[in-house]
Amino acid sequence: MRILVVNAGSSSLKLSLLDSDDTVLARPRSVEEIPDLPAPDAIGHRIVHGGREFTEPVLIDDDVERRLRALVDLAPLHQPKSIDGIDAVRAVLPGVPEVACFDTAFHAGLPPAAATYALPAAWREKYGLRRYGFHGLSHAYAARRAAELVGADTAGLRVVVCHLGAGASLCAVAGGRSVDTTMGFTPLEGLVMATRSGSVDPGLLLWLQQRAGLTADDLAQSLEHESGLLALAGTADMRQILARDDPDATLALEIYLHRLRDRIAGMAAAMGGLDALVFTGGVGEHAPEVRKGAADGLAFLGVRIDPERNAAARADADIGAPGAAVRSLVVTAREDVEVAAGTRAVLRTASG
Repeated sequence: MRILVVNAGSSSLKLSLLDSDDTVLARPRSVEEIPDLPAPDAIGHRIVHGGREFTEPVLIDDDVERRLRALVDLAPLHQPKSIDGIDAVRAVLPGVPEVACFDTAFHAGLPPAAATYALPAAWREKYGLRRYGFHGLSHAYAARRAAELVGADTAGLRVVVCHLGAGASLCAVAGGRSVDTTMGFTPLEGLVMATRSGSVDPGLLLWLQQRAGLTADDLAQSLEHESGLLALAGTADMRQILARDDPDATLALEIYLHRLRDRIAGMAAAMGGLDALVFTGGVGEHAPEVRKGAADGLAFLGVRIDPERNAAARADADIGAPGAAVRSLVVTAREDVEVAAGTRAVLRTASG
């Protein structure tokens, strides 16, 4: 079954056509190229937010599309792009079954202790306030691929997946399930990112509103687009920061790694230990200095990276030092494989 995977980000549209064995047949650069490809049997869409109601992939019909539009308020930067992706691809492939696969779904079963904010119950119930988590498709794939690489059953494996890119988050995966993650109600919580601040004292934000006269829109713009590495080093590109040797770049990297190590240790604590540490995403896959910087502060957990393996790692690779108690891996991000798998599962169920 050929699946066309549609991954609509906040500023890009990634398309890939996968064969039944997940071989990539094509990666068209635009929707206009789709009619020239072998006809897909179905279309799988990566949707950022499923809210509380979409906790697994679902066949898209008019009712589902209406409910997806109702979730725009929870992800105003990303959800409209996902819906635009549905409309754009449907226009060139009318009648082809479409399935929505959700980034939040992998975290839907978070334990209450990990999912619940210490906020008034009336707020939580009325507005659906909880830690939703994101990057779930990437985390799910990377954790499963890690189990394959180490030759272990997912049932007994404790994995921390580090999805490090422009957006960045961690996930504690125990027994194949997400039990904690760093992003929360929005993708702003957690790690320092390219242009996002990560976690900030909410009292600081209140102070800026009350004393500095900043509006909610001012704060949203700055926290999402003008903070993170960009605010610290003047660039959002980790490659440029690693290539520089100046105080701002040095401090930016130190802050990034400090938060990263802190959160990795927290994820391990949520599982009572750690068996494998996985790096994925653009930075996770291509920045050995970041992987080394993270591992150097985690020796107490049993993490040790082999310098030569780390420097040479490309695709799925073991970068751990021989004899290390924790396996350290680099896994190529394949959200498309996860979306394709979810799409096939939905269609098999629908066909009986």
